[in-house]
Amino acid sequence: MTEQQGNDKPKLPFDTEALLLIDDHEEEVSVNGKTERKRGIYLLPNLFTTAALFAGFFAIISGMHGNFENAAIAIFAAMIFDGLDGRVARLMNAQSKFGAEYDSLSDMVSFGVAPALVVFSWALVDLGKFGWAVAFIYVACAALRLARFNTQIDTADKNYFTGLASPAAAAVMAGLVWVCAEEGWVEKGVHFELEVFAGILMAVCGILMILNVRYSSFKGIDFRGRVPFVVMIIVVLIFGLVSVDPARVLLAAALIYALSGPVQAIYRRFK
Repeated sequence: MTEQQGNDKPKLPFDTEALLLIDDHEEEVSVNGKTERKRGIYLLPNLFTTAALFAGFFAIISGMHGNFENAAIAIFAAMIFDGLDGRVARLMNAQSKFGAEYDSLSDMVSFGVAPALVVFSWALVDLGKFGWAVAFIYVACAALRLARFNTQIDTADKNYFTGLASPAAAAVMAGLVWVCAEEGWVEKGVHFELEVFAGILMAVCGILMILNVRYSSFKGIDFRGRVPFVVMIIVVLIFGLVSVDPARVLLAAALIYALSGPVQAIYRRFK
């Protein structure tokens, strides 16, 4: 074999993806009954999920610095973004496994860790072991609730949640912090009775998240369909009512929704 012939060995194809620092996301989807692999992610739904995650992180930072009113408002903002990402994904037919997992991790931060740390920094820090134990119970219950939701997402009834949804539980705690901040029960210090009440309420919200109790999911509402004109009038009245006193109205709505599950369960049991 000559030297020229020895240099004519076939060259291996150059793997350009080996130079990429971040691999492109790829997942299997079903198209007309066939499984296909799609690359990339949907931008708009994941932008809303990222906004919800940022709001939850901002709430944690604000709580650490004593800005509890801003922290509570940030948690409610995260609720808005979290509600939009799923709706937008369904309207655009842009649902994906990546989006579902990203949304779940965002919920854990915004509605699990953030409310627990904000309430702990505000009222539970002086309760010692009871305070951090209650905060941990809430975080653990939120994680368990999200894990159960992810495993049952394909088989569960879309019109109902099993257990109190983590955004609703976070709304109860954030609403309490917001109302107390407006009353000045932050700068002047928190009374022992209020600290105990906040701890018990957080524990109850945590337990409600993992109970086998049905809550309406409101996913049956068709935002693309036509509705009677009176519905729009009701929506305007709701916005007006919230604008009068956002903290108290939102807290009352969150408490009513949190109690609706157990009340309906008791009613069905004795009916």
